Amino acid sequence: MSRILITGAAGAVGTLIRPRLARADRTLRLLDIAPLEPMELQQEIGTVELIQASVTDLAAMEQACAGVDAVIHLGGHSLEAPWRDILDVNVHGTYTVFEAARRAGVSRVVFASSNHAVGFRAPDEYPLTAATPPLPDTYYGVSKVAGEALGALYHHRYGLDVICIRIMTCFAEPPNPRALSTWLSPDDCARLLEACLAVPSPGYRIVYGVSPNTRGGWVSLDEARALGYEPVDDAEKYAAAVLAAHGEPPADDPVFAYLGGQFTFPELDADRL
Repeated sequence: MSRILITGAAGAVGTLIRPRLARADRTLRLLDIAPLEPMELQQEIGTVELIQASVTDLAAMEQACAGVDAVIHLGGHSLEAPWRDILDVNVHGTYTVFEAARRAGVSRVVFASSNHAVGFRAPDEYPLTAATPPLPDTYYGVSKVAGEALGALYHHRYGLDVICIRIMTCFAEPPNPRALSTWLSPDDCARLLEACLAVPSPGYRIVYGVSPNTRGGWVSLDEARALGYEPVDDAEKYAAAVLAAHGEPPADDPVFAYLGGQFTFPELDADRL
């Protein structure tokens, strides 16, 4: 695909995947509410188009979607926030992206969902699959369930190809012992996105975004591999350093009680936000 719109391009995942999706024959149209400076992008190959706009602005999103082959929707709050903020940016903003894509004739949307859509699933249910019913752990997780539902609506009613990626822990390196099981390397993230862009007529899919970690097995990679995803990275190469820095977690560490980890802790109860 020759022109791709990436929302949330200045965010943590957007910053990691931009250079990895760049191609000499591809235009990346980068959109974020935060400014993106051309000098930051000078090492990225291919053509870059910059748009400063909010995903909640339908007119701006229609303009941004004009002439693109696919949208990778990363924009929105990436952590828990008060309901009014989640509703406006993550839920309404995701509706706006789908609706703008439909109006502009874009045929494919790749939606960055999250493991927090099923964050209250417990280890006795692992590995979770695309068929595992939602069980969100936060308002943030609820917004990802809503985004998946919007994707289903826009596929079945309007024919858009929609792939929802339940992204696990996407950082340059695993940040803590839990991430030794949930890490999605930036390179594997780019491999998964390329598979989502290249697979013919995917229809509507939900897949998990994770690397094939030695300590993994919490979620299924079958649905992602069915798209052509071929992950190669393993968090185990960082295990010694991570455990030296953080210590070996006890077997009853509550961060392992549910897939959502700390997102299930009382500190994120609504009355504390």
